[in-house]
Amino acid sequence: MYIKIIFILLPFLMFSEDLIGQSISTDTEKILTSLDSLLAKKDAFVIAKEKKIQELRKMEKKAQTAEEQYWMNKVFYDEYMVYDSDSALSYIHKNLNLAQHMNNPLWIAQWKIEQSFIFSATGLLKEAIDALNDIKVNDLPPHIRTDYYGQLMYLYSHYGQYSGSDSEQSALYYAKEKIYRDSIFSNIPNNHPYSLWYKGWQYNRTPQAKEVEEELRQVLASSAFDSRIDAMNAYILAIICRDEGNEDDYFRYLTLSAMADIRSLNHDIASLEELGKALYERGDIDRAYSYLNYCLVCAQLYKNRIRMIGISSVLDTIHRTYEQKNKEQEADLRQYLFIVSTLSLVLLLAVFYIGMQMKHLKESRKKLDVANQALNKHVDELELAHKELAHVNNQLQSLNEQLQETNNMLTESNYVKEEYIGYVFSICSSYISKLDEYRKNINRKIKANMVDDVKKMTDGSSLVPNELKEFYQNFDAIFLHIYPDFVSDFNALLQPDKQIILKEGELLNTELRIYALVRLGISDSVKIAKFLHCSPQTVYNNRLKTRSKAIVSKEHFAEIVKSLGKIERKRLPYSFG
Repeated sequence: MYIKIIFILLPFLMFSEDLIGQSISTDTEKILTSLDSLLAKKDAFVIAKEKKIQELRKMEKKAQTAEEQYWMNKVFYDEYMVYDSDSALSYIHKNLNLAQHMNNPLWIAQWKIEQSFIFSATGLLKEAIDALNDIKVNDLPPHIRTDYYGQLMYLYSHYGQYSGSDSEQSALYYAKEKIYRDSIFSNIPNNHPYSLWYKGWQYNRTPQAKEVEEELRQVLASSAFDSRIDAMNAYILAIICRDEGNEDDYFRYLTLSAMADIRSLNHDIASLEELGKALYERGDIDRAYSYLNYCLVCAQLYKNRIRMIGISSVLDTIHRTYEQKNKEQEADLRQYLFIVSTLSLVLLLAVFYIGMQMKHLKESRKKLDVANQALNKHVDELELAHKELAHVNNQLQSLNEQLQETNNMLTESNYVKEEYIGYVFSICSSYISKLDEYRKNINRKIKANMVDDVKKMTDGSSLVPNELKEFYQNFDAIFLHIYPDFVSDFNALLQPDKQIILKEGELLNTELRIYALVRLGISDSVKIAKFLHCSPQTVYNNRLKTRSKAIVSKEHFAEIVKSLGKIERKRLPYSFG
């Protein structure tokens, strides 16, 4: 009866359970989880970005002519363009001055357009339009004219956003955006990097949309989603899918666009902002808040005033939603408290009922005693079964002993392999002893004033080469004992006609020794050079030459070498005592 009461009350506990996210498909949830994981690693992308910029600063010092400085400034601008608006503007001003100094009107126009872009992105819309006033559009070649109209399209889109979605002024601005979009398609060259982006906006919601959609899908199928162009193409494809009613692909490509923006450290990030707003509309408040908060931080770093206003407004709405949700949860908690109190009363009644049942159990125990006496006659049968079980246990013990013996053999084998590593340290110790004996010998001769003998000892040219030759032979022998198939496995990575053929008596050559050290975990060319007593350039040239002969990925060649002959085994500590 009491169990029935609990099951009657249980639905009330589940009545107010939050159903957030029910409208999101399983596939969408999977790709959003991937985005969450990527956001958790955002600091790593910042570190990599700053490291790259530091390397560029080293290269900048090599620029000598004005033209060389101009192109270095452009490289820096490309890095800062959507990452740091202040730095981007700084390099724009530098290149504007250089373009004016070199009297290059096309360069001047190009950097005026870029200046207008940064002003637009940071909300300085008047300054953005002023930057374009002096440009004579009819004198521009097609690719720069396309950038000019593209910037005007971008600028008036921001004017529309700033004016509000329902105002007459915003409608006027969006109409101008459409005019400049049409102007793009009368000028855009086929090889323009943003051609697909412009085509997507131009043909969306038209009969040509399917053709553009298919072209975008083909391009993005092989994309790494780590650049601004990837982000832009994925974004416009998401918009096309949304307008077609394909929600799964809308979320998929919007998420892929956001991931590309995060990897490329785009702080003028629109995809993640729209994704956050879309998730909020579908009830996933926690994700929406996380994504929009990241966008707000990016907008603040980039000083994008328009985005800061828009995102802050949505975050305020989310905060109000959280407050309402908290109130509802408090009401639910009060309901749960009432239900728990009721269940506690039910539990007390159940305890009383169980106590009554205990009395009945005592009577049942008496009956069980009689039954136990009847079971005693089966004891002999159980003893026989125990004997048979003991026999089986003896067999298992024998098998365990055999297994232990096998394990001991494997352990001994592993220990022998570890001894080779110990032998390396023994060689090192031997060299130390030789060096100490050499030192003592020289010291004795100096004390005996045998300076000429000391000179003969130190002037000898064969000592180091002989020691090196012996060292290399020992290294080669020990390494091939540990990895006996290394040479054949390594040659398998090379083109058949360019495989390494060792001379008679050779175990390894310089090329193989370099990658033997890589197999042992030493990848730094400087360290390898010191080990082999050659120049870092020699090591670099050898590695470059070897990679050129590879049949596998050149970028992953070293990692593949590190796995050659690899076996799984438990390492044992080596005793030097």
